[in-house]
Amino acid sequence: MRPWLALRSLEQLNRRAAEQDLRTESGHRVQFAAPAPDRRPYEIQVFETGRIATRADNPHDRFNALVWLAFPRTKARLNALHAEQMAREGAQRGPLRDLLTVFDEGGVLVACADEELVSLVRELRWRELFWMQRERVRAAMRLAVFGHAALEKALEPWPGITCKALFVSPHAPMDEQAFCWLEQLPPGARARDLAPLPVFGYPGWADNERAAFYDDERYFRATRA
Repeated sequence: MRPWLALRSLEQLNRRAAEQDLRTESGHRVQFAAPAPDRRPYEIQVFETGRIATRADNPHDRFNALVWLAFPRTKARLNALHAEQMAREGAQRGPLRDLLTVFDEGGVLVACADEELVSLVRELRWRELFWMQRERVRAAMRLAVFGHAALEKALEPWPGITCKALFVSPHAPMDEQAFCWLEQLPPGARARDLAPLPVFGYPGWADNERAAFYDDERYFRATRA
């Protein structure tokens, strides 16, 4: 998000979108615009027009716009998949759209080539990961929060903010890798396939410079509920 955080107004967001030639997969130029009456579902409206309803003074909407700028291919693929599934499912939302929504709202990209650290995340071994392997995590694991709802929550940070992790290589562009993951989702993919990750456990992201921080099982659970 860092290169775009200074963008505040719809005019600024749209100028940058035009510079990047931001488009939906249907070929429409992306335009961030004030909400207006439209009977179509949100994702269909975006896919058919490129118009993204955005309240410039609303953090949720603003972070959504910034994620479009930072991860244009991934956001366009998410939107296209939603539109495709809605044409099949109608108002009923199936497991795939649940996965897409969970990732869109609360996903985090975890760039890490250290398989041992990745295993600690998958196995929910938080104290071992974030405390015992603290310096190793700092050196070998980078988190990029993708979900705009998670980014909004982070304005008032607390240890319970948990994202859904997509593991990617640190040696290739994150946007391209997330796009490819969406392209290759297997039949039956579900939100629970993504590992939970309490992102404020990451060294330095919160007041977590003590081992006891990771003993609070309200936030650092050893098993999934």
